[in-house]
Amino acid sequence: MKSYSVQEINTILEGELIGSTKQFIEGPEQLEKAQINHITFIGSQKYVKLWADSKASVAIVNDNFNVEPGENRALIKVKNADLAMAKILDLFCPPTPVFDTNIHPTAVIHETAKIAKDCKIGANCYVGKDVELGRGVILYPNVCVFDETIIGEHTVVWSGTVVRERCIIGNHCIFHTNVSIGADGFGYRPSDDGRGLVKIPQIGNVIIGHYVEIGANSCVDRAKFSSTIIGDGCKIDNLVQIAHNSVMGRSCIMAGHSGLAGSVTLGDGVIIGGSASIKDHTTIHSGATVGAGSGVVGDVEAGKTVLGYPAQDARDMLKQWVAMRRFMKNQ
Repeated sequence: MKSYSVQEINTILEGELIGSTKQFIEGPEQLEKAQINHITFIGSQKYVKLWADSKASVAIVNDNFNVEPGENRALIKVKNADLAMAKILDLFCPPTPVFDTNIHPTAVIHETAKIAKDCKIGANCYVGKDVELGRGVILYPNVCVFDETIIGEHTVVWSGTVVRERCIIGNHCIFHTNVSIGADGFGYRPSDDGRGLVKIPQIGNVIIGHYVEIGANSCVDRAKFSSTIIGDGCKIDNLVQIAHNSVMGRSCIMAGHSGLAGSVTLGDGVIIGGSASIKDHTTIHSGATVGAGSGVVGDVEAGKTVLGYPAQDARDMLKQWVAMRRFMKNQ
């Protein structure tokens, strides 16, 4: 079991150590559940009051909070407790599943596929014709990578994920379980006789940049033509839908159950809250935020925060909600 002294932890965090404890730390835990061998963190003023009753021996604290360590306990003050805690979580992170052999004998790999050095391919994986896997790619069991797809260096693909043909994926990406990359976009039109629907062929692909992470059961559909694009550094939660021909800039965030309809464009650093939905052919400019549960039906200016259904300026929407509550109380 890993354990560290408070001094060793502070060396890693480069914070200000206040107080002292001889207790060795064996893992992180939230304030209410922490025991004497745990380190916890306080990243919001509202949690400061919980420190007095916590059993944790050490807390990482934002340096602008007024809090005392207490007897045989210590605080490590840092600029950002959330980011510091990320380092601690990495410090105590357990090892990932072990591969007994780099390429499992049940994996099916086409003879034309190019597998770079240090790749690991798990049981029952399929790697198709002319696929290229960069150095250090990991495919966990039951992953399918179809023809002519390129996956960059050190990308990790978890079990159940399917990457369809001709997709291009960058370096250091993470796809969690059951992600779908490059399935057909949702394109249909009424038939001439009005008796059915005609499927519109989706002949494009998906291009994903570097350091992109996509959560479990999320879908990124291929383009009708050209490409659906996810920019470098984007982080996508579980159960997210990204439709055909959508384009995401750099470092965008999409929370769970949110979705982009076809041909949506996001600038850099856009944040989409949980369960928010974005109408097709809409542009959300750089730095904008869409509140959880909102429905965006028109373009959003750079840096603006919108909320509600249909979404509008967050301040205006909050005023409307307050006015509605007052009205209902007076009825």
